[in-house]
Amino acid sequence: MLDINQTAAGCADIRNNIKQVIIGKDFEIDLVITALLAGGHVLLEDVPGTGKTMLAKALAKSFDVAYGRVQFTPDLLPSDLTGINFYNPRENDFIFRKGSLFANIILADEINRATPRTQSGLLESMEERQVTVDGETIYLTPPYFVIATQNPVETQGTYPLPEAQLDRFLMKLKLGYPEKDESVNILKRFARENPLDNLASVCTKAALIDMQECIKNVRVHDVLLGYITDLAEATRVHEKTVLGVSSRGAIALMRAAQAYAAIRGKTFAVPDDIKALVPYVFTHRIIARTSPATIVNDALNTVAVPVEDWGVH
Repeated sequence: MLDINQTAAGCADIRNNIKQVIIGKDFEIDLVITALLAGGHVLLEDVPGTGKTMLAKALAKSFDVAYGRVQFTPDLLPSDLTGINFYNPRENDFIFRKGSLFANIILADEINRATPRTQSGLLESMEERQVTVDGETIYLTPPYFVIATQNPVETQGTYPLPEAQLDRFLMKLKLGYPEKDESVNILKRFARENPLDNLASVCTKAALIDMQECIKNVRVHDVLLGYITDLAEATRVHEKTVLGVSSRGAIALMRAAQAYAAIRGKTFAVPDDIKALVPYVFTHRIIARTSPATIVNDALNTVAVPVEDWGVH
């Protein structure tokens, strides 16, 4: 198994590789890598043209793993994702044809364009790393990571993601428009060719799995576990909350904090790691009579930040 320093070095290679294509989004790149190492999934929500699909492709090409892309449309069927048993006359038997979910990194492009029935086809694979076809359970080969995109502006012909599915995404991110100097650098980089075409992998499947195991050894002090719990509870008891953060959300934040610390070469998490991640892990899990971001900000402002010597305990 890799140690923390090796994991941090591997993540630096992945980050630098993605930055050959994506300019000016270092923090967002780190968040995506964090989610991947934590064993979670990412939902990228932003307007067209901000680099959502490009980021997903650059991430996938950075690993020597099986990559699959699903273009979600209203006529996409659950069986297109999970696979189907079909009768083969030559074999005189039913043969299983794998669906799009049988890969290690899945790009679910414009996920909100598929019907809720099809969207639900992702639930089992995202949470349990398996699919069920005709009553038979088929396990997916690790690692398994879904990075989905959706456009929040164009609502015609789209179907909002159900809360149960949103809860399966460890993080929800927005990339936003680049700054002027970043835009100029993007134009220069894409003037002659698409840098994605020449992007090579810098991490093997075995190394990725080792890194995912390594982050589990990052220490999260009991006081920090209490801090995470208090933050989740604060979202539940807020006067304008309809649905607060569940235990799954608290676990997601803990795992994310472990990974976020590891990619920086730390063997222990600190409160700043948690505070940096809360908006991306909690906000999409909250239903409220105000902006969910307001609930998260109130929780961060009211819950006392613990003070300890985290490197000793």
